[in-house]
Amino acid sequence: MTLKVYSATLGTETHSFSPIPTDMDSFRETLLLRPGELAESGMFQLFTSPQGAAMQRAKTQGWDVVIGPTAFAMPSGPVNRSTYEQLRNDLLDCLSSSLPVDIVLLCMHGAMIAQGYDDCEGDVLARVRALVGPDVAIGVELDPHCHLTEEMTVNSDVIVIFKEYPHTDYRERAEELAEMTASMARGEIKPLMSVFKCGIVDLFYTTREPMLSFLSKVREFEGKDGVLSISIVHGFPWGDVPDLGTKVLVITNGEGGKGAALAEELGRELRELRGKCRGERMGIADGLDQALATEGGPVVLSDGADNAGGGAPGDSTYILEAILNRGIDNVAVGIIWDPMAVQLASKAGEGSQIALRIGGKTCALSGNPIDLNVAVKRVIRDSVQTFAGTKVPMGDSVAVSVGSVDMVLSSIRGQTLGTDAFTQFGIDLRTKKIVVVKSMHHFHDSFGPIAKRVICVDAPGVVAADLSSLPFKKLSWPLWPFDEI
Repeated sequence: MTLKVYSATLGTETHSFSPIPTDMDSFRETLLLRPGELAESGMFQLFTSPQGAAMQRAKTQGWDVVIGPTAFAMPSGPVNRSTYEQLRNDLLDCLSSSLPVDIVLLCMHGAMIAQGYDDCEGDVLARVRALVGPDVAIGVELDPHCHLTEEMTVNSDVIVIFKEYPHTDYRERAEELAEMTASMARGEIKPLMSVFKCGIVDLFYTTREPMLSFLSKVREFEGKDGVLSISIVHGFPWGDVPDLGTKVLVITNGEGGKGAALAEELGRELRELRGKCRGERMGIADGLDQALATEGGPVVLSDGADNAGGGAPGDSTYILEAILNRGIDNVAVGIIWDPMAVQLASKAGEGSQIALRIGGKTCALSGNPIDLNVAVKRVIRDSVQTFAGTKVPMGDSVAVSVGSVDMVLSSIRGQTLGTDAFTQFGIDLRTKKIVVVKSMHHFHDSFGPIAKRVICVDAPGVVAADLSSLPFKKLSWPLWPFDEI
């Protein structure tokens, strides 16, 4: 049986309180391709892997594949309405012109909010279902930091979510998605999705216990007794939507009762892990003291509150200012988003000395701009960093230094993901006592193997750990940590 498949990407992760709006240029900076433009070299990137799985099967299994538009933006504030509607309509128009199809494979994030739309993914899927009818298999790959809504599950057949955080398993999940939707299209299975709401929202780092053991248990259920797939929805704590929260999704082969029972069993167990799955956080002064007291290096300090991957600007200066005030040597800090500083340093050129105002530009939580006389060490046009095989744009970027304190500045906002965010500029991280990364946890895949120790620093920032400081209006109560269980 030759299967005709339509596959496309539309997504971003929306921080409801981010000071940075999301428009069409936000997508252009990160990933924006017209129908059919996805090249084979980009098949298995973080947010193109369903297309990659389909394209691969076009070669090996004879699938007839239509690649629709590909659009993804760095997390920030709500998407402006006209941008979202244009991108959504482009995806739907391409699908409409490709009908009939047997399968629709979509890569989305699951936490995209636009002006007038709290549930962009649910809106897209409802319109996709209306176009293709009830019998076409619709499969979606999501990020675990999503808001899994009833609109999403009602209008799709298979949802598969990355299991790992950092999200290093995106290709495996895309393969799983492709296989299940193909089996459904061939009439071999009848997927049924069951969801349990845990009544909490939290961060679950899968690189450490207790999540290592919990995920191991989850995997033991899959592929047995009619259980096709299990996904853990962490939720995105900074999205002000009614469906915010941690959930468990179980897909069975036509056995909804079994799926619901298993989802509840795992969901109740996961709820008991609340507050136990992320590392200890400490203040800036204590974090620096602990780093300096650690024998050897580098000690990696995570500035999660200024994580651009969660919607923060990436230009806060609190930790950098403390390092400079204390005269700490052998430090690397990055990635700091500062297009103006990049432009000025680039004009001055490599090897030059220049007075530069760094960071502290976007909002009150960015801290104070820091005025320094710096040496321009390296200028790279259109630089990129890597994450689990995905190339992530940094734009024109520079490395500048004051003594042995090196700073990487970029013109495209993004969290620190790979060690090459520093090493491409000639910064040897092995010689550093402290490396400050503006990232919540995704850095761990690349920096973990070289780190003598990792310390999570609770600095001020837009992606604040204290959710009670944010003016939520739409949440469904009760919800821990706002309420007791």
